[in-house]
Amino acid sequence: MPTRFTELPVSAATAYAQLQTAALAVELARDVSHLHGSFSTKQVKGTRQWYFAFREADQRVRQIYVGPDNDDIRSLVEKARAAAPLERLKPLAKSALALGCTPAQRKHVGVIMRLNEFGFFRAGGVLIGTHAFLSYANQLGLRWNDSDQTADIDFAQAGSNISIALPANVKAQPHSALTAMEEGFLPLVQYRKNAEIQIDFLTPRVADNNDPIHIENLDVALQPLRFMEFSLEDVQQATLFDTTGRCVVVSLPAPQRYAVQKLLLIGERTGQFRAKMGKDLAQVASLLNYFIMADPDAIKEAWADALSRGPGWRKRAMQGRKALAEKVPELVKALLE
Repeated sequence: MPTRFTELPVSAATAYAQLQTAALAVELARDVSHLHGSFSTKQVKGTRQWYFAFREADQRVRQIYVGPDNDDIRSLVEKARAAAPLERLKPLAKSALALGCTPAQRKHVGVIMRLNEFGFFRAGGVLIGTHAFLSYANQLGLRWNDSDQTADIDFAQAGSNISIALPANVKAQPHSALTAMEEGFLPLVQYRKNAEIQIDFLTPRVADNNDPIHIENLDVALQPLRFMEFSLEDVQQATLFDTTGRCVVVSLPAPQRYAVQKLLLIGERTGQFRAKMGKDLAQVASLLNYFIMADPDAIKEAWADALSRGPGWRKRAMQGRKALAEKVPELVKALLE
């Protein structure tokens, strides 16, 4: 059976683990030093004063007074600049990159970092789609042989439909985060920037309602999608980084549930939506290939869970399985009987 991934050397897996540990510690210790802002001076009544300026969630610029311009304050400012937590992560990220770990696109990491600053992940937000798939490679200590990048950035939030392992009682403002960026995203369920970046916000679909859903602690409308709750019931954390070393901690679905939910969506799709099947099937095949070698019980348990949820779920799961069997019959026979 040809493999769809290449195992990374132990040094690469260790480098990513060190980055993940450090990034989580930085995230837990989040304070003013994490704010996206800068130090500057201005004249006040004939004296030079230092301030730290940053943008609030409502897009207003706020200034924090630091102190008068003197040797002690300048020294503190320089130390603060040098000790910026995210800056300290860059050498670890660059080390992981040099050893073979997979980076995300710079412009996409910038968008995700901005959402994190505005509390999206602390409010139960989850990164899904191709960026989640790419992140699994670093988590699992491998590189996907088929890992096309994407112009889409997909996010989800469980809303009030299911319980998740992250706090969902924090207010976040992803719309404010995006519209505050210079890129100028539009206040829709789907955000675009010159057709180069497309951002979708999704949530589990309740009954047959396909209208955008407004969540109390978010300021965007979420597009309902069937079976989304399956991915959001087991959430974990990972660290994304780009080629410059910028890092952001994100929440992701568990990889085995991500793979099975993709099969459910493949079974659900008809017409024009089937054009996306090729990419989804390739991602599922890559993940199944990994689970065959490393943890077959995990994917079998996720598959059994999906089949146990009723006739509609079983029908879509089997249709997705059939589509996958046409592409990689050996993987289906090994895991999804």
